[in-house]
Amino acid sequence: MTTDSLIRAQRSLRGLAIGDALGSQFFVPANRNRFDNRRLPPAPWQWTDDTEMACSIVAVLAEHGRIDQDALAASFANHHDFDRGYGPSTNRLLRLIREGGDWRDLVTETFDGHGSFGNGAAMRVAPLGAWFAGDPVRAAQEAALSAEVTHAHPDGIAGAVAVAVTASMLAGFGNAERPADLLDAVLALTPAGQVHDGIELARELLPVTSASVVARQLGNGSRTSAQDTVPFTLWAALTRFDDFADAFWATASAGGDIDTTCAIVGGIVGAGAAEPPRTWAALHEPLPDWMLGTA
Repeated sequence: MTTDSLIRAQRSLRGLAIGDALGSQFFVPANRNRFDNRRLPPAPWQWTDDTEMACSIVAVLAEHGRIDQDALAASFANHHDFDRGYGPSTNRLLRLIREGGDWRDLVTETFDGHGSFGNGAAMRVAPLGAWFAGDPVRAAQEAALSAEVTHAHPDGIAGAVAVAVTASMLAGFGNAERPADLLDAVLALTPAGQVHDGIELARELLPVTSASVVARQLGNGSRTSAQDTVPFTLWAALTRFDDFADAFWATASAGGDIDTTCAIVGGIVGAGAAEPPRTWAALHEPLPDWMLGTA
């Protein structure tokens, strides 16, 4: 482990956690009218499974310097809090791992043997990209390993790869690359499939300024799939990578799976050193104490 790698991963994790925690507040009906004038909902903002699983990513990297799949599966299972909003299949998977099941067998049994193509692997992986800053090839490899613990479907894995590569590029090169060039690099490392196709469309839509217009073409995570989540979040992050608050509000304005889309965008722009407003950090639930202990 290097100190710099951990600092970068923690910075991305903070952005992810704020995006997740603040985004989750807009599922509360009383807070929905705050969208229009960008008013913050009452604190404290509690984070969801997105942040809990991202903490395991950082904990495993801090301990091993890479993704040890068995350690990551154990951390996911041991720190699984049912009340954080996990999907039914993930709740079942993590319970069975805790009970002694082998994650390798369990993940391939889901969804009639096709594996999950949900957005869960993508939502938690930005800090990994920040850890491997400037090394997008390594970030892609480690992201795939992190995804395989819960997602066997190629698109579920591709979503994680795309997010990690984007975070790695921003953490390593900042704004030295144009968004279109960054997406070209992401496309070169993202496996073929629907996620890849969506990112190609996101590249074409970079000149569009309206998040809602883009989301109508790319999706907004409402189907909780990697395919309808990742392309939009890459568009949102790369068109606003230097302004955390603007990136958050634009992403949230598209609706859908707001906590997850905002977690991904927050993790990516956080990896690129776009700082959240200082007041926001004090309003969200603190990160868990175990994050930097044994995963």
